[in-house]
Parts: sequence; C-alpha cells; structure tokens
Amino acid sequence: MDEPLVTVNGEARSLAGAEPPTTALDWLRGIGLTGAKEGCAEGECGACSVLFARPGVDAPTEWTAVNACLVPAAALAGQEVVTAEGLGEPDALHPVQREMAVRGGSQCGYCTPGFVCSMAAEYYRPGRCESGVFDNHALSGNLCRCTGYRPIVEAAEALGAPADGDHLSFRTTAPPPAVEPVQVPGYVRPASLAEALASLAEPGAVPLAGATDLGVEANLSGARPGLLVAVDHLPELRVLTRGEEYVDIGAGLSLTEIERRLDGAVPLLDAVFPQFASRLIRNGATIGGNVGTASPIGDLPPALLALDASVVLVSADGERVVPLADYFTGYRETVLRPGELIASVRLPLPLARLTGFHKIAKRRFDDISSVALGFAIDVVDGTVERAAIGLGGVAATPIRATAAEAALVGQRWDEATVGTAADALAEAGTPIDDHRASAAFRRAMLGQALRKLFVEAGAA
Repeated sequence: MDEPLVTVNGEARSLAGAEPPTTALDWLRGIGLTGAKEGCAEGECGACSVLFARPGVDAPTEWTAVNACLVPAAALAGQEVVTAEGLGEPDALHPVQREMAVRGGSQCGYCTPGFVCSMAAEYYRPGRCESGVFDNHALSGNLCRCTGYRPIVEAAEALGAPADGDHLSFRTTAPPPAVEPVQVPGYVRPASLAEALASLAEPGAVPLAGATDLGVEANLSGARPGLLVAVDHLPELRVLTRGEEYVDIGAGLSLTEIERRLDGAVPLLDAVFPQFASRLIRNGATIGGNVGTASPIGDLPPALLALDASVVLVSADGERVVPLADYFTGYRETVLRPGELIASVRLPLPLARLTGFHKIAKRRFDDISSVALGFAIDVVDGTVERAAIGLGGVAATPIRATAAEAALVGQRWDEATVGTAADALAEAGTPIDDHRASAAFRRAMLGQALRKLFVEAGAA
C-alpha cells in the first residue's frame, strides 16, 4: 500500500504521517471528528467508541464497536470506520441519535457519541431484530459520568429495525474490507504468516492483535515497541476447528468472535466471557493476546488451565504444542522463543461435565480479578474421576491447584471430600497483599470457591 488510506464516514482519507504512537482516536480528532473523546485512555469508559466494518460471524460484514484510544492509527489502513458524526445529520438524525435525544439519554454529552456508536453496533447486529432483544451488555464498556443510565437503556430498548435502504445495514451484506499489507515506520501488517514470523525475528518487534493491552501500555506507561507487527488478520490465526479430539481456537480471533462461533460448545468459556472486561474490549481482545501477555490475573488462563489446554506455537522452524501448564515460566514470562508466535489454543475433548468459573473482584463486571478460579470436574457414579482447577491472582503466574485436585480424584463427591480439597485449595499458590485484596482474603476465597461449586452443582 503506497499511501495508506482509510474510509471514514464514506470518504477516503490519507493516513500519511499517522505512525505509532498516534492512536486512531488522536488521528480522528486531528481531522476534525471530535465526537469521540479520550476519557481514560485504557478502554474502560467508551468515550472513544467508533464503528469498524469487520468480518462477520452471522453476516459477511458486521459493524463492530471498538475503543479508538487503543488502536494504532496505522491499523486503520484499508479499513472502513464510522464515527458518531457519520451516523446522521443535525436535521436527519440516525434512529439511535434520535432515541437518545427524545428520551433524555444525553446529559453533559461527553459520553454520548461513544454510547451512540456502541448502541449502533448492536442496532445493526445480525439477528437482533428477529430476536426482538437489545442486548444491553453491548453498552457495558460505556461509562456515563452523569449516571443517566435509565434513559440511555430506554433509548436502546425503543429501537426498531433499520429502515429499508439504510446504507449501513446494507453494507453488512457485502464482503468486509480487504486486508492489505501495510508498512510504515513502527508498524507493519505482513501479507503472510511467513512474513509476520520474519518481522517478529527483528530486534524490538512485538506482535499486535487487538491492542487492548499494548494500547494501555503505550498510553499510560509510554511503552514504545520498536516495531508493531499486526497478526490478527492472518488467516492461519483466524480458524476455529471443532473436531473429535479437540477444539482448536485461532489466536487471532477476538473473544466476541470466539463466543459466537462456539455458540455454547464450551460452557466454561461461556461463564468467563461476560466477566471478561466489557463488550468493547472483547470486540478487540484476542485469545492469543490474553494468553501471550502472561498476566497472573488474566481471566482466561485459569479457565484454560482447568480445560487442560495447550498452546500451538509456530515459528520459521515449524510448530510445537506446549501444555498451558508448562507455558508460563515466571512473572509475565513464557517459553516463547524469539520469532515464535501463538497460533492457536487447543482444548482436548471430551470436556468435563461439571465446570465453573469464579471471579472475585471489587466490581461484578468490567474489573480486574483479585482471585479467579476455573473448575473442570468429572463425577461418575458419585466418584470424582477427573479434576482440574486453574487459579489466577495467587502466584506470579496462573497455576494449577494440584494438591486440591489430588484430594478430589478417586474420592466420593461429597461434603467431606470437598471440605478436605477446599482446605488444600486455600493453601495453593503464594498470594500477596496489594491494593486489590489481602493475602488472607485471597486464601479465604480460594477455600470457599470449591464449597460454592459443590453447593451450586447440587442445586443444579
């Protein structure tokens, strides 16, 4: 791509000079589209929400709400973006804008354009009109500081179907924008996996997918990687395969895509998704990125450890499969070699019949966990045949609770066994005191979690 171009509100715009660390938000505001705003610079408030035309799950193209404050402006090359300004005109409001206005959904107005874009993404979601349900979780990543949520929700629930001839609705029936190679200072979108691996072998190169972690590091900590190598568009990383022996989930798929493609096939992951940040973040965050950051408090690793997952790693030398339990080697350290990339996360089949995910945090949704636990247990004729428990927030890495697992396997699934295993679980890891919780609180939550699962399983 000689001159990077992006289509914004139907008009082709040049991205010349929009190099890292310039964000999509800063670039959009720089060309006069100031509806989207910076509120937090870490993807928690949604004031920067805009719409991207992306490959769809239930339609060729879907309008997807994304945090523009996290995405590098260079990543817009070849793409289609719609901001709040592009949805309607002052004398011809878009249905979402009109409902927000007539129902008093806008107070100070700072957050309104972001709410409008997130609401519009749900408005155009394939299948919404057939179901007759507006999913209010589509707004979960948008913060109203005036606490005007009731009229905002009323505006969302009042929306009908897009009118015949609605050009944004019609756009979903056509193929998504073609993803073309891009190379600008500090950013490269390779044409193939082989090119991506070659670029990642360069000093200072880091892989970039949804930017929901790297974007925060750049905005708040001033992180400046030598080269961002975009990988989420690569076909090899965007495949989800459900076979007889395992489920293979491409590392470049967003969590929203995974949730919708699995469609309930992995109940434990279904329990994680609603508690993983917000819809805005899940629209960008990838499973490869979440595992790749190796955070000890990431939400997915405890569940994936309970599912006995492995990671498929790819490099110029070929592939290798590493059990996730062996993947983490230290605080934010892994077995990844230079030039190596996570290609997929592999879940062996059959899945355990009893699963659960418990996340203890200061807020029920959109928060970082103090403790997270994933459970996968098989009980046959009253006896535990298999038990896997993944933990986050209690050690320098996500870990398996091996002592608690051993206390369960081969024993009767009863209150006495659960009590013994719960005591062992309370001693797992090396929890610390920090601003989210004390070590004593974390241990108490570990001990109670298995007991809670036992009670819930009995109630079910």
